[in-house]
Amino acid sequence: MAGADVPSPGAPAADAPAAGAPDDPSAPPGQNRRFSRAEWARLRDSTPLPLDEEDLDRLAGLVEPVTLEGVRDVYLPLSRLLNLRVAATRRLQCDTADFLGRAAPPRPFLIGIGGSVSAGKSTTARILQAVMAAWPDHPRVDLVTTDGFLLSNAELEARSLMGRKGFPESYRKGALVEFLDAVCSGAARVDAPLYSHVSYDVTGEVQPVCQPDVLIVEGLNVLQTGPPASTPFVSDYFDFTIYVDAADADLERWFVERFQHLRKTAFRQSSAFFAQFAELPHDAAAAVARTIWRSINQVNLVENILPTKVRADLVLAKGHDHVVDHVELRLQ
Repeated sequence: MAGADVPSPGAPAADAPAAGAPDDPSAPPGQNRRFSRAEWARLRDSTPLPLDEEDLDRLAGLVEPVTLEGVRDVYLPLSRLLNLRVAATRRLQCDTADFLGRAAPPRPFLIGIGGSVSAGKSTTARILQAVMAAWPDHPRVDLVTTDGFLLSNAELEARSLMGRKGFPESYRKGALVEFLDAVCSGAARVDAPLYSHVSYDVTGEVQPVCQPDVLIVEGLNVLQTGPPASTPFVSDYFDFTIYVDAADADLERWFVERFQHLRKTAFRQSSAFFAQFAELPHDAAAAVARTIWRSINQVNLVENILPTKVRADLVLAKGHDHVVDHVELRLQ
């Protein structure tokens, strides 16, 4: 829920187009191929299922179900495709190193996962991490979220950006680019800052990243670009990108459901940023959540996140029940 900390003044973006609507400017271009869930599931071939029910409990999100059927139908074909991409990228790196007459640095295969608040990016990233780690060619798969690269709450307050948390200007973009550059350069250890979803602030602690085979980076704006052209962007570093998509109405409903769940759990901790909402009646809490969604998260989705969908190599399109309905793959 980074980017959804406090309500901000301003009218809700009630007339924003739903993600995937016919007049949506981010609708996939002609070079994309759309697969129904059944068509996509057949592409897993004989890929074994590396998870069991106990694993699913660990990987599930707060309000989204994770089933063995879903992993089999959606994530096993995806992991098979990514395994092919990893192998091809490694061959190219080795061939280039041979051409140059020098050893290739240990560069991980980088995957970026983007999408709206409440779309299920974190759950997607965790499942993908688990299934990709089962492939023998790349057993070490690390996962980093961009939340740790947000400005601290104190800095956001000082810059009057607390109501824009999760928007591009609320991140330490230079630090994130430096992190990815160091990882891609083969550094033995690079530290990623951590973020707490209880205090809704960076913690000062770090997650060490030590030359993984695959690095998954999950965040709201990982697919974003912009001027000036000479400035490197996070999206420049990825070998493969995924956008988790859903209709606007579903995203809002899932956000409210998650807010209600957290109100009964994490918000009751004394250090919780949202502790003041823990004792609200159900309907009042739902109204607060909708205000946060419409004044902050929906605006960020329409202005900054949804326009990046066309840049994704693959789109996981969800239905109203959080289940992936179809997959769109960019062929070029």
